[in-house]
This record gives sequence, structure tokens and C-alpha cells, in this order.
Amino acid sequence: MTPPSKKAIIIGAGLAGIASAIRLAVKGYSVNVYETAARPGGKLSELRSGDFRFDAGPSLFTMPQYVEELFRLAGKNPEDYFQYKRLDTICKYFYEDGTQLKAYSDRNKFASEIEKNTADSAASVIDFLDRSEKIYQITNPVFLQRSLHKFLNYFNSTTLKSLLLFPQIDAFRTMNKSNSARFKDSKTIRLFNRYATYNGSNPYKAPATLNVIPHFEQYFGAYFPEGGMYSIVRSLADLAMHCGVQFHYNTYVDEIELRGKKLSGVRIGSALHEADLVVSNMDIWYTYRKLLKKIPAPEKILLQERSSSALIFYWSINRSFQELDLHNIFFTEDYEMEFQHIWQKKNIYFDPTIYLNISSKVEASDAPPGCENWFTMINVPSNSGQNWDALIDDARRNIVSKLSRILKTDITALIIGEHILDPRKIDSQSFSYQGSLYGSSSNNQFSAFLRHANFSSKIEGLYFAGGSVHPGGGIPLALLSAKIVDGLVE
Repeated sequence: MTPPSKKAIIIGAGLAGIASAIRLAVKGYSVNVYETAARPGGKLSELRSGDFRFDAGPSLFTMPQYVEELFRLAGKNPEDYFQYKRLDTICKYFYEDGTQLKAYSDRNKFASEIEKNTADSAASVIDFLDRSEKIYQITNPVFLQRSLHKFLNYFNSTTLKSLLLFPQIDAFRTMNKSNSARFKDSKTIRLFNRYATYNGSNPYKAPATLNVIPHFEQYFGAYFPEGGMYSIVRSLADLAMHCGVQFHYNTYVDEIELRGKKLSGVRIGSALHEADLVVSNMDIWYTYRKLLKKIPAPEKILLQERSSSALIFYWSINRSFQELDLHNIFFTEDYEMEFQHIWQKKNIYFDPTIYLNISSKVEASDAPPGCENWFTMINVPSNSGQNWDALIDDARRNIVSKLSRILKTDITALIIGEHILDPRKIDSQSFSYQGSLYGSSSNNQFSAFLRHANFSSKIEGLYFAGGSVHPGGGIPLALLSAKIVDGLVE
């Protein structure tokens, strides 16, 4: 007679929650996922407005191997369930003086493009990318693939080798200082400083170790999934259900129940749902404040500086622009001042850097013929009680003015539909405390060590996955957090 399987409960159907569910189901657990929203995905969601579709959350897809790994783990061929294409142009950059620069996926073409449009040489770019790769080789085994919070993990040969090379990851200079020493043109420096925003940090405070991020794009590539970014969620949720995972939507978990120093399950209303282990994919701040009220919270971790947030305008545009690509950046002239407003003044600079994503450039059905779906985003501070209605009005005016000026077209009348996402809504819709997109910021050299572990040192059977815990935010790291949990579970 087959013994009954162990029971696992996942709190939250974000990407890390779904990935954790798949991995535990493959291990033989009976898995139930409880999600407060009506569908899976967390911050990785989609928005439909008439004939327009928008990827409402993360819009850049890198490291697809971490998605494919889940299908292979379940004995499936990823290509049968999930397709994507590699981008030849990762991003297009626009500057106020009229310079337009394409970040090609081919590193030599990219380096030549920078040499052609700035005062920096192609050789300096190649050298930068080589250094980015070196940082990745050193940090990947230690910071990304394993728990930093298990003592024995520091005593294998790979980790010891990486630790001996620690001085080479440039942790004691800021990203901006490192890039300013390497390049002489402000255009190039701004381009590479921008990667700090990939985990909600400030390049004028964050360690130069974050210069590892360009390696993810330039070496492993940037991609677009067929059907848009939300197809990642759909395909993985389908895979989870195929593995026997049960999803319960519109269901709020009230508390993680404990029996001494061991969890017993979760309470939903008056009902106790028993489990052998629980994985919280909820923001770590809310996990402790809402679900673990009976145990002392790790205050030093919860009170760390939060990452930045985002203000996004989803615009239905009644025209197409040939000069725009899938990913576009419109730089401010004073990047440092923009970050001072975000981090010190806690407001929005009048001339913000704008990220414009247009998925209809690749997925034509995302907008009607002759139209485009503009995901128009700027980095903003997390919510600490600002007057967001006034900030949004000013920002919208400044964004429209800036885009109209650089594109030499008044876009005001072209906006035929609009939806807005601000830090308050990010918090309320996805339980991301203060609307911060990545949990805590990475604005000091020890940030990687200060993130919450993927397991509880106090409660047996309790684990944590997602962008607010180790190893960090973004799709690849969220998936890796689930992989680390998988490795921790007996």
C-alpha cells in the first residue's frame, strides 16, 4: 500500500510560489496553493483594455533556462508548452541631444554602436562586459545558487574559491564610481548605471558588484515569450496543475499556525489546513506582520531600506512609431539628481528617465492595426505617505512633454485609453510592502547577506521564496529562490 504523501502549502501564486509548488509536487508532496487574487502571477500579470493587451508587471525576460528547468524536472519537453524568441536588439536608448543608440545582443555590435554614438571606445565596452562576466562567475555559486544562511555551504570547494576571489567583485566602490572610472561619456555611464534599477537600487549608493547584471542580458540573452510575459505564468501554472497542484484563488490566509517550534499548517477563517511544510511567497514584511504575529519578527531585516517602486501608465496609443522598439529608454540629462529625488527627497524629479515597453512590436495582436500598447514606466520612491495624486499628475504632464519632445510628435491626443499603477496599488494588489518592487534595496555592499533566508531558523518546516528574500527580485532570482527552497527540503 502506497503511504500518503506529505502535505505542502504555498502562500501566494507569484512566480516563486508556482515554481516551489512544481518542485515540491515532483518531490511527491500533495501541494495546495492559496492566492488572494483571482488568478496566478503576483506582480507578473496582464491587463486587457478593449482591443489592447498589456504585460502589467515585469517586461524583460532573461535566463529562460530556469523556466525550462521546471518542465524538464516534471518530465516534459519545454518546447511543447512554452515558446520564446531571442531579441536581436535588447533595448533602444534615446538622449535629449537626439542621439539614438541600440543595445544589440551581439556584444561586438553593441560595443561598436557605443563607439559610434559616444566618446567611449568599443574596447572599453568589451572590457566592461568581460568584467561583468567575471563577477558572475564568482558570485553565481555563492549568492545565486545556494542559501547564504547554511554554515556548511561555505565549506565546499566552489564556495571557498569564490570567497577567495571576493575582492574582484568590486563591492567597495559604488556602481557609478566604477563606471565613471571606466567610461568618459555620460551617455555610456548612464546606460550602465541604469542596471541598478533592475533590483530597485541607486547606482550612486549600490556596490559595483551589480555590474554583474549586464552579463545576464549580453551573454545569456534577452527574450520575448510567445503570447507575452504573462504566458510564463500561464504555462507554469498549467504545468503545476498537471503535477497535481491545486490552486485556491480569492483565498486569504489569515495565519501560519504553529505547534511549539513546528508549524502545523495555515488558518483560513476558522479552518486549520494542516501541512508538513509551508512556503510563503508573500513579501517577507507581510509574512511576519500578518501571518506570524505570535513569534518575534527579525526587526533588523524588516526595517531595512526598501527598494524603489514604479509609476506606470498603460496607454492605448492610436498610432505606430517606427523609431520605437520593444524596449526603449528615454534618459534624463541629470541622472544623479533623479536618484536624489527618489532616495533622499522621496518624490519624483521633473525630468525622469522613462522606460517604454511596447509588446505589440513583437506580439502584433496586443494592439489593433496601426496602434501600439505603451507600458510607460518611471522609477519612483516606495510609498511613505506622499501625496501620490499630485505626484502622478505632475509626472504624467512631464512624461507626455518629454516623449512628445524627443519623438517630435504631440502624443497627448494619441492616448485613447489609460490605466495607472502606482506604489499604493502595488502594495494593495500584491502585498508588496510600501509598493517596493524588490523587497529591500541593494544600496550597500552587504545587501546580499542581509536578505532574509529561504528558511526559518525558528520554525521547523517553514520556508520563504520570492523577490523579498534571498537571492533577490526579478524573474530569474525569484525562480532561483524556489530552487534553493527545493534544495533545503529533505
